[in-house]
Formats: sequence, C-alpha cells, structure tokens
Amino acid sequence: MSAGHGHGHGHGHGHGHGVRPDADRRYLIGALALIVGYMAVEVVAGVLANSIALISDAAHMLTDASAIVLALVAMRFAARPAKGAYTFGYKRAEILSAQLNGVTLLLLVAYFVYEGVRRLVEPPAVHGPVVLVTALAGIAVNALAAWLLSRADRRSLNVEGAFQHVLNDMYAFIATALSGLVVWLTGFRQADTIAALVVAALMLKAGWGLLRDSSRVLLQAAPPGLDPDEIGRLLAAQRDVEEVHDLHVWTVTSGYPTLSAHVIVARGADCHSVRTRLADLLHDRFEIGHTTLQVDHGSPGLDRHCEDPHGPRHSDPLKSPYGDP
Repeated sequence: MSAGHGHGHGHGHGHGHGVRPDADRRYLIGALALIVGYMAVEVVAGVLANSIALISDAAHMLTDASAIVLALVAMRFAARPAKGAYTFGYKRAEILSAQLNGVTLLLLVAYFVYEGVRRLVEPPAVHGPVVLVTALAGIAVNALAAWLLSRADRRSLNVEGAFQHVLNDMYAFIATALSGLVVWLTGFRQADTIAALVVAALMLKAGWGLLRDSSRVLLQAAPPGLDPDEIGRLLAAQRDVEEVHDLHVWTVTSGYPTLSAHVIVARGADCHSVRTRLADLLHDRFEIGHTTLQVDHGSPGLDRHCEDPHGPRHSDPLKSPYGDP
C-alpha cells in the first residue's frame, strides 16, 4: 500500500460500545406487563362491541408486546462476550429483532387495510359506548407504558422501536375513542372502520421506519449525521497527514459507530502521535468511539498504488482518497 514504516493497526477510544444490556430491563418488563394485561381486556371488549378498531388496537398492542420481548431477548444475546468466529459478539441480534418487528407491522397493516375496506362497504353494527370506554382506558395504559420506555436508553433500535410502537398505539387509541364517540352519538358505523385505517397508517409509518433504520445497519451504511467525505477531508487536513484512504464508517449496532482508515503521514512524523491525535478528534468531534487507523509513512518518488510488474493495477473500488496523492 505504501513504502516506509508500517505501524499496524491503532485503536482509538474503546468507549460507547452500544447500550448496556441490563440497564433498561426493568422498564421494559414493566411496560410489557401493562401491555399484555390490557391487551387481553381489549380483545374481549372488541369482540363484544364488534369493533375492528378495538381489534386492530389489540393487534397493535400484540406487536408492542412482541417488540419488548424481542428487545429483552436481544439484550441478553448482546451481552454475550465476543468469542470464536463472532468477533463482535452478538450485538446485531437487536438489529435482526428490529427487522422482524418492522415486517410484522407491515403484514398487520395489509390485513387491516383489507378488512377495513370490506367493512366500509358493509359496515356492521358497533357498540359505541364500549369502544369509547375501552379506548379511553387504553390511552392511559399506553401513556404509562410509553413513560416507562422513555426512561430507557432509546439509542438502542430495539428500545426505540418498542417506544414507537407504544406511542403510536396511544395515538391509535385516541382515534378509536373518537370513533366510539361518533358511533354512539350519531350512529355513523363507518367511523369505527375509519379509525382502524388510521391505526393501520400509524403502523405503516412505524414499520417502515424500523425497516429503513435497521437495513442501514445491516448494509453497513454510515450512521445518520456522519458524512464519510466530510470526515475524510477533515482527517486529511490535519497536521502531518498527507493522505487518507480506505475510509469506512459503519454501525455495528445501535450506539456503536465504527471507523477504519489507512492514513499516510509525512516522513519524520511520529505515527503513534498522529494516530492518537486523529482518534481523539474522531471521538470528540463525531462521537466515534471505536477507530482502527493504520498509519504509515509516505515515500517521495514512489507511486503509493504500486505499479504491478505483470500489468496495470486497477484502482480499488473501495478506496476513497482524501488529501494530496
């Protein structure tokens, strides 16, 4: 890659390796108990009132409970130490959990849209007062569960996903309460179906957001708010740095941004000092706690890409040079 002294791999600050796996467990368990208990009440009320809005809310609460259970399981997996082939441990278990939550929400959306359209054409009789009372109680339960989850560390995609599930469910209960009031006062039975479609829209928003964010992690995209080009130019502009290439920025799991790069420094510069200074800059400016920087001396008069004696060398498609070549 370059001539001169090779100084191997230097690791920056080892802080911020994701959310502590046991920090938020009690908040999640408390929210789970509330949601599962009230979900059973709502299923019974939905059947008695013949309300698809209440049934869809109960299904949403089921996904809330599933999201929290998966978050708890993922926390346990993420706490396992790295060993053998799993050099990062099982930290991405929470990302797979987030993907499963997102897919589940989208499947439920498809069902409720289908059932909602059918009921718009042939609206069944709905017991408005039962819908109203059940939904009002549901607002209170979800508000308490959302408060518990808001106290947890929402940098985790799992915790954030569970929080968004519960928060959206609270909004859905508001729509359901309004529909129950309308049915009770006016007899407009389609209001119940309209509320169910509102719930489906909220579920679609939450599910799509979870799939988008977790897919970015699985595809090793740079974390939101971190521009690799900006980072590369800033590193290349530092004292004694001649060039930065093979720069990669990705997320191992929530709260664990990671960077690696090959840095060419001026001859005579202290590679260890430059590496430490760049790691400090990345930590303080971009909150990147885990860095792997290979720092080498440059050599005047040599092509750092090294001509192949057997033919021309093609540039590495992953190479992103910054600074003067």
